[in-house]
Amino acid sequence: MATQGQVITCKAAVAYEPNKPLVIEDVQVAPPQAGEVRIKIHFTALCHTDAYTWSGKDPEGLFPCILGHEAAGIVESVGEGVTEVQPGDHVIPCYQAECRECKFCKSGKTNLCGKVRTATGAGVMMNDRKSRFSINGKPIYHFMGTSTFSQFTVVHDVSVAKIDPQAPLDKVCLLGCGVPTGLGAVWNTAKVEPGAIVAIFGLGTVGLAVAEGAKSAGASRIIGVDIDSKKFDVAKNFGVTEFVNPKDYNKAIQQVLVDLTDGGVDYSFECIGNVSVMRAALECCHKGWGTSVIIGVAASGQEISTRPFQLVTGRVWKGTAFGGFKSRSQVPWLVDKYMKKEIKIDEYITHNLTLGEINSAFDLMHGGGCLRCVLKMHE
Repeated sequence: MATQGQVITCKAAVAYEPNKPLVIEDVQVAPPQAGEVRIKIHFTALCHTDAYTWSGKDPEGLFPCILGHEAAGIVESVGEGVTEVQPGDHVIPCYQAECRECKFCKSGKTNLCGKVRTATGAGVMMNDRKSRFSINGKPIYHFMGTSTFSQFTVVHDVSVAKIDPQAPLDKVCLLGCGVPTGLGAVWNTAKVEPGAIVAIFGLGTVGLAVAEGAKSAGASRIIGVDIDSKKFDVAKNFGVTEFVNPKDYNKAIQQVLVDLTDGGVDYSFECIGNVSVMRAALECCHKGWGTSVIIGVAASGQEISTRPFQLVTGRVWKGTAFGGFKSRSQVPWLVDKYMKKEIKIDEYITHNLTLGEINSAFDLMHGGGCLRCVLKMHE
């Protein structure tokens, strides 16, 4: 491409300060340095994690920044030493890196990767601890190592999953965060087995992906818990078999579920990020073997609590990030599963807008009637 080695000026949605509308700006995107990849983002979706950082509750939140981490695009250029992708490759940027050589990657026990985390957490690139984004010389921070609310972005090569070029980018962008997180929480973290009883707290995109994963794993009952009863009709299409609205009861939701399931569920999943719900999710689990998986991200400084006896008597409390999937190795596999119609993606997309309408897209997301809104990045 003629742009290789050049600074590219393009449109991006910039968050200047918490809770203030994002501003569409002309930003300068520097060429990729060694070990970096510059991607033309074609489609990006909105996720609650973007809103969480934008709200100012994220201890790692830095401003001004370019948010966004659920996207798909095409490689524009690569920096020195990059061998696994080349210009023209179709890719999904992954906030969860996979270097295959650090202590985490080699452990065989986790999908977490330590290689670029110190840089991505500080909103910069590893090579020179600087940003590749600027506006008239003033640097703009990266976000989660992805920053997909920009028409072009620069990411570390260990954070790029190369995918089937036939896959529709306006759909598979969802495999950058929410859908794999829910599916993987079931398949990789909990390892739900046939016949299990499952409870899901929060029926947004992640909760519905948990339901889909639980259905495919052969769960016998999938109980959806949400304070919005309107979500049940949609949730049924993803595998939820029963719906419980805590507002309909005058006793603790964990007791309601224990009573409904002859002593508790086999697996529960917290998909909200509310520490009191996390407690309820653990305590609705069956004595002796029940496992609760925390997926939701709670606000900075929040702590979880329960009586130790809950754990002494055999319940297990776990957490998961990106559903335990190794990004570069397994996101392409998820794309292939979608192409074979083995997992849903289209059904999560309720709205399609453009980059210029991003503030309206966040309003839709907070409204509750929206699962995923996908933004077209180029007119």
